[in-house]
Amino acid sequence: MSSSNFNPYTTRQSMIAPDYEVYRYRSAYMNEVELHHHDFYEIYLLLRGRVEYIVENQIYRVRPGDWMLISPLELHQARIATDADAYERIVLWIRRPYLESLSTPRTSLTRCFDTTVSGHTNLIRLPGTSGAQLRSTVERLCAAKTQQDYGSDLLAQGALMELLVGLNRAAADRADIHPAGTSDQVVDAVLHYINEHYSEPLTLDLLAEKFFISKYHLLRKFDAQVGTTVHRYILQKRLLNAKQLLAGGVLPNEVCQYCGFGDYANFYRAFKAEYNQTPRQYVQSLWR
Repeated sequence: MSSSNFNPYTTRQSMIAPDYEVYRYRSAYMNEVELHHHDFYEIYLLLRGRVEYIVENQIYRVRPGDWMLISPLELHQARIATDADAYERIVLWIRRPYLESLSTPRTSLTRCFDTTVSGHTNLIRLPGTSGAQLRSTVERLCAAKTQQDYGSDLLAQGALMELLVGLNRAAADRADIHPAGTSDQVVDAVLHYINEHYSEPLTLDLLAEKFFISKYHLLRKFDAQVGTTVHRYILQKRLLNAKQLLAGGVLPNEVCQYCGFGDYANFYRAFKAEYNQTPRQYVQSLWR
């Protein structure tokens, strides 16, 4: 496949289009993005390379041909093996309102992302024929999306809907696929505690004492499993939940009280540093 068929890689993690964006990337070097989250759905297809994909506290060993489905606000990160040759993947981003608009009362295209569904995992691994069919569908989507001739927009949308139907059907049958990777019981317990108590004062010293582990060992174990530091994870969880509250109509100066920031100044600084916009600007952007 020629290099012209691949998009130039960018670390941008925000959408530009009002509906969806699809990219095909090839990299011959390490270009990891740190643990992060989105306000939109992400579909990731590994084409080539060796990758461990972290989603919240789960580690998935992804093979070429595997699909990863990431719902809005799930913390995630792809870890690429440095000794592999090229790293190739297709990444599809879809705005939540757009995907909901394509759904019907009979067919919800968002169901495959629903973390509350019994047996849910982020990984879809399909047998040969089914996998080839979905791969062909996403290839048609990529091709149609780059074209400007008559009807190409409708052909792209048709391929997108066909892909989402196929992924949702596959998701309904994936209950036997489980994360493959190392998981530390102490780290799992710490993650659960953070998710339940992120609105309260949390420090590395407090967590180390509560779970009877030295803070140095906790830092090492935590980074190995989660892909970031304890402090960074707590901050991201607080900001993630702050975004949900802001989107739900809670005033910015009240959000900081619910998310453990202590005061509005700390919340303002953290939010602007993370998203390059103030909390009020984020609220305004929701109504554009």
